[in-house]
Amino acid sequence: MKVTVIGAGAWGTALANLLCQNGHSVILWGNEPEVMLEAAKTRRNERFLPGIELSPTLNFESDITKAVAGVGCIVIAAPSKFFRSVISKIPQYDGIAVSVTKGIEFETGLTMSGIVQAVLPKAAAAALSGPSLAMEVAKGIPGAIVAAHADLNVARQVQVLFHHPKFRVYTSSDVLGVELGGALKNVVAVAAGIGDGLGFGDNSKAALVTRAIAEIRRLGVACGASAETFSGLSGLGDLTVTCFSKLSRNRGFGERIGRGEKVEQILASTITVAEGYPTARAAYQLARKLQVTTPIIDEVHAMLYEQKDVRQAVMDLMAREMKGED
Repeated sequence: MKVTVIGAGAWGTALANLLCQNGHSVILWGNEPEVMLEAAKTRRNERFLPGIELSPTLNFESDITKAVAGVGCIVIAAPSKFFRSVISKIPQYDGIAVSVTKGIEFETGLTMSGIVQAVLPKAAAAALSGPSLAMEVAKGIPGAIVAAHADLNVARQVQVLFHHPKFRVYTSSDVLGVELGGALKNVVAVAAGIGDGLGFGDNSKAALVTRAIAEIRRLGVACGASAETFSGLSGLGDLTVTCFSKLSRNRGFGERIGRGEKVEQILASTITVAEGYPTARAAYQLARKLQVTTPIIDEVHAMLYEQKDVRQAVMDLMAREMKGED
């Protein structure tokens, strides 16, 4: 199949390389012509995937209209803050559109596939999510992920597209659950990183992850997702790897906060996107709208957007009223 990957960051580049390995004709689109020319020349994307050699069959393009012309599938890996504006440039696209971005739009409360449905009404909006550290995928380290679409025939097409001996793909019809699990876990990963920065231990993080999956499930079900989805790869699986891995941007972002750095300083000093930062604001708003109790999300929001002291936030979480486990 002819496929275009929109977004030349670490994840988009890793998936483009994987698709080439699967024998597809692949274009990687990035909005900086000089960067695309350099990648085509060197077969590298050193800014985001240092040391990884890119497939000799991978093509590069900086004109998005040309990039999507005649392709059967687009894979959208643009950061959530630019997601709508990027795909708004190709409103007539009518193939399969797979979002691999994990986020929630603050203004609308939509997941990324929801934005696809609104902006690309002729496309089949699918999602691909799960424990997916870009560098590990690029290195061919075995992993598994979930392809989701309400029509399982479409989900299976995406499954076949990406499935590889070292990249196992499952299917799901619960697109909303798959996407919410992927988005909300980034907020929790920021909290996990803050704990690391404060010097907390494994007991602390295990408690955080366990209580967080209950919180994510509670909010997801209120949005209309299936509870079972959050026990799978796109829920518990993605939450675990993002909270524990040293490769996790969101965990690393939180760790710097826990060590005393200011949010503004961290944002200004990195080229990579920690999606947990904008998602914390969107998730907090969504929980308020649906009247769902989300203590972890609330405290992360307070630390990121209300300048709440990190140690006070931890104390407030621990001092909540005693209750039974849910």
